[in-house]
Amino acid sequence: MTVQQRATLDDVARLAGVSSKAVSRVFTQRGLVAPQTVERVLGAAKRLRFRPNTLAQGLRRGGGTKTVGFIIGELSNPFYYKVAAGLEKELSAHGYSLVVATTDDTEEGEGRVADALLAQRVGALLLVPVGEDQSYLEGERQLGTPVISIDRPARNLAADSIVLENRAAVLEATRRLVALGHRRVAYVCNPASVYTQVERLGGYRQAMAEVGVADTSAWEVLRDDLSVPALDLIGELMDAPLPPTAIITGNNRMTIGALQALRERGDDGRTALIGFDDFDTADVLGVSVISYDPLELGRRAGRLAIERIADPSGFIQQITLPTWIIERGTGERLPAPEESA
Repeated sequence: MTVQQRATLDDVARLAGVSSKAVSRVFTQRGLVAPQTVERVLGAAKRLRFRPNTLAQGLRRGGGTKTVGFIIGELSNPFYYKVAAGLEKELSAHGYSLVVATTDDTEEGEGRVADALLAQRVGALLLVPVGEDQSYLEGERQLGTPVISIDRPARNLAADSIVLENRAAVLEATRRLVALGHRRVAYVCNPASVYTQVERLGGYRQAMAEVGVADTSAWEVLRDDLSVPALDLIGELMDAPLPPTAIITGNNRMTIGALQALRERGDDGRTALIGFDDFDTADVLGVSVISYDPLELGRRAGRLAIERIADPSGFIQQITLPTWIIERGTGERLPAPEESA
C-alpha cells in the first residue's frame, strides 16, 4: 500500500487561495478572520484531510497544549473510568482533550507515565497518586503546569486536590452497625498506607472505640487485594474461631469478595455488610453501600484544572465531596440475639 504524504498548512493555503498566515489564524484565532475566509479554509482542509498540529502550536506559544493528562491506576476499576467520564465532559466543554494513562498501581509506573505526558506539554496533569512522594512534579508545577490530585492528596507537593469524605463516611457506617447491636465488626481494605484507607480505617476505629472496643486487630484485614484475592482474604476472616457479625469493606472489589465468601459458606443473611463504593449490580443484590458521585468528582476536577490553567498562581485548594449511605438490606441485618451486646 502506498502511503500518501500528509497535507501541510501551505497546501491548504494554496487550495483555498489565501495566505498561510490566514490558514493559521483560522485554526488558532478564528474570531479574527472573515467568515467567508474561514469557510474557504475549512473546506480546503476537509478536502485535503488536513489536521492542525496542536502540539506544535502550543510549543510555539511557549505553553502547553489543549490536552489534559489523567494518570490512573488500572482500567478494570469502574471508579477510574467514571471519574474520567466526568472529567472529559467538563474539559471538552472548554475545548480541551483528555489523555488517560495507567500506572498499573505502581510507583515506578506513576513516574514513567507522568514524564511521558509532561513531555507532550499537556496543559494540566491530573493523577490518582500511587507513590509515597510526588515532589518530582514540583519543578514542573513551578514552570506553570497545573498538577491536581484526585481521590488522594499528593505527598510533598503543593498541589490542588479533590477527595471524598472518607473518614466521616466509615464512621457513620460503623456507628449504624453498632447501633443495631453488632460488636464484632470487621473492616477489610487495602494496606492502610494509602490515604483513603488511612482515613476510612480511622473512622472505623473511632466508632468502635466509642462503644469500648479499643482493640479491633482481630477483625481488621489490611492487605492488598491485587496480590491476594478478596475472596480468600475475607474467607480467612470468616473461618476464624470468632468471626465477625458485620463487615465493612474498603472498596468495591472487597465488597464483591465478601459476597462470594459469604455465599460459599452458606451465609443466609446472618452477616451484615456495608461496602465503600457503589457498583453496577449492588442494587440488584441488595448490598448496602457508602456511595458518592464519581462523575461529579471528575467534573469538579476538570473545573479545577480549567481554573488553574487560567490562573496558575491562585491559592492551593483541597475540595472534599460528600458521601452517603444507601440502605439496601445487607447493612441493616441484626446480629443473632446471643451475639449482640
